[in-house]
Amino acid sequence: MVFGMVSEDNVIEDSASVEDDFDGDDYDYDDGGDYYDDDYGDAGDDDDDYGLVEDDDVDDPGAMVSRRPKLGYTVLQEADIKQRQEDDISKVSTVLSLSQVEATILLRHYNWNVNEVHDEWFSDEERVRKSVGLFERPVVDVSDASKFTCGICFDLLPRDNFASASCGHPFCRECWQGYICTSINDGPGCLLLRCPEPSCKAAVGPDMIDKLAPCEEKGKYSQFLLRSYIEDNREAKWCPAPGCENAVNFAVGGGDFDITCLCSYRFCWNCTVEAHRPVDCETVTKWMLKNSVDGENVNWILHNSKTCPKCKRPIEKNQGCMHMTCTPPCSYEFCWLCLRAWSSHGVATGGFYSCNVYEAEMQKGNVDAEMRREMAKNSFEKYTHYYERWASNQSSREKALEDLNRMESENMEKLCNVQCTTMSQLKCITEAWLQIVECRRVLKWTYAYGYYLPEHEKTKTQFFEYLQGEAEAGLERLHRCAEKELDKYVTADGPLSDFDDFRTKLTGLTSVTKTYFENLVRALENGLEDVNSTACNKIVSPRSPASPRSPTGRNGKGRGSRGKESPRAGGSPKNVDDTSK
Repeated sequence: MVFGMVSEDNVIEDSASVEDDFDGDDYDYDDGGDYYDDDYGDAGDDDDDYGLVEDDDVDDPGAMVSRRPKLGYTVLQEADIKQRQEDDISKVSTVLSLSQVEATILLRHYNWNVNEVHDEWFSDEERVRKSVGLFERPVVDVSDASKFTCGICFDLLPRDNFASASCGHPFCRECWQGYICTSINDGPGCLLLRCPEPSCKAAVGPDMIDKLAPCEEKGKYSQFLLRSYIEDNREAKWCPAPGCENAVNFAVGGGDFDITCLCSYRFCWNCTVEAHRPVDCETVTKWMLKNSVDGENVNWILHNSKTCPKCKRPIEKNQGCMHMTCTPPCSYEFCWLCLRAWSSHGVATGGFYSCNVYEAEMQKGNVDAEMRREMAKNSFEKYTHYYERWASNQSSREKALEDLNRMESENMEKLCNVQCTTMSQLKCITEAWLQIVECRRVLKWTYAYGYYLPEHEKTKTQFFEYLQGEAEAGLERLHRCAEKELDKYVTADGPLSDFDDFRTKLTGLTSVTKTYFENLVRALENGLEDVNSTACNKIVSPRSPASPRSPTGRNGKGRGSRGKESPRAGGSPKNVDDTSK
């Protein structure tokens, strides 16, 4: 694994070709949220010799991208879901020569799996009918009498007031309506509704709902049926974004689990949490549990309290004296230092308010509880370091989304008028902000990645912190360009002569930063498997020997895990521009 270098001149020269795409008619960005559909997209391939690359791919810039599997998923809106559901019902109805209602009941029973329905049906039709509740003929003989007695309310009513499922058990319409409405209001279980006769297993299909349920309950039933097509389907899931009604159909084995919905929300198909590359789902679960309130309460208790030797309840020391008294009903008095009975303290322990017992135990190395508390304190400090930076990047990402929305809704048209340009020439600005949002997400999860790196793997930890620091520095450069440097062109009184140069620089920064983050993600997902001491020493050697980096990166005061003494290596995105020149 090598860390390539790209000069600023090369970046600007390469980005000029990208700039032409923004002006041409062939460049299409606003395609319904598909910007990140293929593992961050394919833009910036010309810069694949930048950053982390495999040695054997240096002469073939597109090799690494071409090896990535194409993501196989389809975002479905409500109309698409209905159409697919109707198509499946029609397919089963045609192949098995069944009514639409019977086909619906069958598919619902087999979780909308058409192939499984066909296999089971042709394997043993009679068994399937019995288990599902599809009767070919009524199981009870109904007389030709003009009146019947309802089996629920026992009222004697005219024949026209009765209805029955495929089993033939007659019940009055009023009782049927009450039975159906109660089931629908209880939730999706109404989709598995059976005949009210206790011993009967006949299914109650959508036809009975349409015939007997009020309009409100019909609407609820239809929604339950529609949602079951996604929720019972192993290849489909709802988008977890608040308020989004879209679903995603995923081709199992399609490779990357990152999904981008039409609402622009990105999430992981496997765990439905927001997209979290380069961290795997198991690490995300552990990290989110660590972040939970209960988990941090435990950390705080370990850090700030000791347990009563008698009742084992945690006690916080809120005054200076070592004489502790547990709260009633325990009321046990003990020494805070050695956790022994206070009655044993006095001259023998070095004085009534002294405890040489504790000091002696310390010298013998027997104070295990104190060591555990110290370890818990160190663990808490390490967690705080990584969590603060994780949360900070999340906040920055949310702010970048707000800035992007404000740019699109307020500033883009103004910029067009002031700089006398077209919207197509300003797509580089939107793309830059989208890249900032995505990079903030990736950078955020690198802190969870770093937290769980084994502390004994010093070389890998040092190399990871270096790459993370370079990524953050490059992202800050792009963020500053899109936020601060753009402002003067928005607030200008008229066209500025260097606006085209700014667009070229912004395009280059976006492309190079994008490529760096793509390579960083792939390297971390591979576990930095190519890291060795020699490679790491080449990267870290310029650092000041007087200020070695700690495994958790807490020695410095700079961004992320980087200290102020960190050098600017040639391979980082921040070398593409120097605003001081």
